[in-house]
Amino acid sequence: MSYFPFFREIEGEKCLVIGGGKVAARKISRLKEFGVKIKVVAPSIVSDIEAMAQACDNISVERRIITPQDIENADFVIAAAGEEADKEAARLCKERSIPVNVVDNQELCDFIFPSIIRKGDMVAGFVTGGKSPHVAAKIRRDCEMNISDNIEDILDYLARIRKLAKDRISDERKRAAYIREVSEFCMKADRVCSNKEENAFLQKYLDNRSETVLPGAALVGAGCGSYELITIKGLNEIRRAEVIVYDDLIDEHLLEFAPESCELIYAGKRSGRHSKAQEEINELLVEKALEGRYIVRLKGGDPYVFGRGGEEALALKAHGIPVHEVPGVTSGIGLCGMAGIPVTHRGASRGFHVITGHTADNLPPEIEEIRWKSYAKLDETFVFLMGLKSIDMITEKLMRYGKLSDTPVAVIHGENTDGTYVKLVGTLSDIAEKVKEVDFPSPAIIVVGEVASLELTD
Repeated sequence: MSYFPFFREIEGEKCLVIGGGKVAARKISRLKEFGVKIKVVAPSIVSDIEAMAQACDNISVERRIITPQDIENADFVIAAAGEEADKEAARLCKERSIPVNVVDNQELCDFIFPSIIRKGDMVAGFVTGGKSPHVAAKIRRDCEMNISDNIEDILDYLARIRKLAKDRISDERKRAAYIREVSEFCMKADRVCSNKEENAFLQKYLDNRSETVLPGAALVGAGCGSYELITIKGLNEIRRAEVIVYDDLIDEHLLEFAPESCELIYAGKRSGRHSKAQEEINELLVEKALEGRYIVRLKGGDPYVFGRGGEEALALKAHGIPVHEVPGVTSGIGLCGMAGIPVTHRGASRGFHVITGHTADNLPPEIEEIRWKSYAKLDETFVFLMGLKSIDMITEKLMRYGKLSDTPVAVIHGENTDGTYVKLVGTLSDIAEKVKEVDFPSPAIIVVGEVASLELTD
């Protein structure tokens, strides 16, 4: 069973705790900081509960047997008195539509206690549907380590900033952008803004010019293959996105990190079956950004390595839209590494070149000849992206202009989101035929050079 985490104001509500043992004491210790009026009813009471009752005015203790009248006066009940007593308490609560938590009996519970992080007004709860409280506690401890000790001061400050924004910035989008920018600054700096910083942020959004303040856009590299290869910065961009425009070659698990309100738009770029032309994508990015929403352009690999990210950045900048790039792991390096091939290796390759396997340059033949001759002369690694359909041409030209026919070649397919890959090894003279024989899957990269014969992955 999955529980939805409703957060409810319970200050001043009346909680009845049935039972006076150690388990009841733990429940009380977690509730008492939330301003609840707690009444404990049990024939015997442990010293921990006695001590809390003496220290807190909102906790009272009565040594006796529970009565139906006690339950009728409660807003919610915690039953921790033993199996039979708890079952009877649950029955009475359900008859009266009073929420009850029954210790160690999930089936009788209307609500369960999460493992809680609380720092001031920041509260987070973790549950596992009652399956393993120890796991919930472990997750809570891990998360708590990543929450700043200054979070309470930051939240108090940001509450003031929200009021300031409401009073001073009339435009709703400008106001939202101002609050977002100040919030992100505070979390990154782990402190509140100085007066000078606060005023600088405010003046930026108080500008009385007619144009809209645009949150901007990020070109984010999703890496090659599994979603685990994205950078932390890239993941944070997804988490703050208001619109995500994404391609084929990403792990769609990444979209699960987007806010629920985020608009997801599939652009579907892949050789041979484009969903949208590049010009359409450029126009779409500009259109969405001019609406005043923060755009994430999510692309496989790295946006600036044959991802046409440069064209998208220029289109955005031409309309005055702030844009930045978040690098990703390009398949030209990452996929080679996963397949056990280092693109540089002492004694085998002192450098590497990443080359598109198909070109829109339409260069004159004499220029093409110069290019391929230069490739053939270098004893370095060549990685051809998007070149599977052109493998006959690539291998033929390299051999024609001087590369030895027995130069090692590897073809690697690694689109799989589970981190697996398919590799086929041969030489310049036979790799094209091998690819055809096995109907090698696309997309794939072609690695040419001595390193292609290495296998450094178990």
